[in-house]
Amino acid sequence: MHRPIRFGIQGGPLDDPVALAELARRIEALGYDEFFTMDHFGGQSVDPFMPLMTVAAATTRLRVGPLVINNEFHHPALLARTAISMDQLSSGRLTLGLGTGYARAEHDAIGLELRDPGPRVDRFGESLFVLRELLDEGACQMVGTHHVVDVDGLLPPVQEHVPFLIGGHGRRVVELAGRFADIFQFTGLEHTEDGTLQPAGFRVDHLDLRAQWLEDAAGNRNAEIERSALVQMCVVGDDAPTDAEVADRYRFDPADVADCPFVLTGSIEQIVDKIGRLRERLGISHWVIREPEAFAPVLDAMG
Repeated sequence: MHRPIRFGIQGGPLDDPVALAELARRIEALGYDEFFTMDHFGGQSVDPFMPLMTVAAATTRLRVGPLVINNEFHHPALLARTAISMDQLSSGRLTLGLGTGYARAEHDAIGLELRDPGPRVDRFGESLFVLRELLDEGACQMVGTHHVVDVDGLLPPVQEHVPFLIGGHGRRVVELAGRFADIFQFTGLEHTEDGTLQPAGFRVDHLDLRAQWLEDAAGNRNAEIERSALVQMCVVGDDAPTDAEVADRYRFDPADVADCPFVLTGSIEQIVDKIGRLRERLGISHWVIREPEAFAPVLDAMG
């Protein structure tokens, strides 16, 4: 039995409370289910949680969350405290997006070490354990390689279980998602040695493999994990680029565009068909896009 298809938005403006509240109300009225921020440092970046307060206050059902928290920026016990406060003040509407972090320039700007991939994923695993314990039980005792935690008596969130969205592409992160995620997000993005991202995993056969890793790691949790995609390009209608233009931008074969979940381009009918096919193949029922108005006709067509 398929999960219902849900749609979230990642975007802004995040630094203008009036415009943000108007956008949030508009997104909710259009039928979107979630509003996500991001966790970066530098440029026009803002705190990943503070704007969510405005969004939650302006809406009644829209879920909110960061997509995704850079684990390297945060201590898990302090992050748990923030997440609990966010859930309380949004009346139980938090989805906590979590990732390993990757951007070396952001770390260098504040003199914060960006660990090598192995230790970074190790620390991510410890953080997920601490967060889950503190959000579910209000207590955690752990002596790990990266964290020593002895906490008891945190106030509970409103939700009995705050859902974790874990995004990633590497095998160890996918396997951690199998243990801890309520939502696993396919990204198709690989971290390079210099701490940037490249779209090296956009082919659907790459995602078939990740889906198998997730299933193997999840075991009897497999049916509980919702599959998600973070859409990098969304163009609906006559202005949609050709498959060759999309492939040239993301450096993969035009023949692979039709089954790539990170690109939703073409007519309304073509996009609706693609969403249905990818739910069948990869189980994707949760889509995050960045163009709410452009995508709205597709939302309408899907009922």
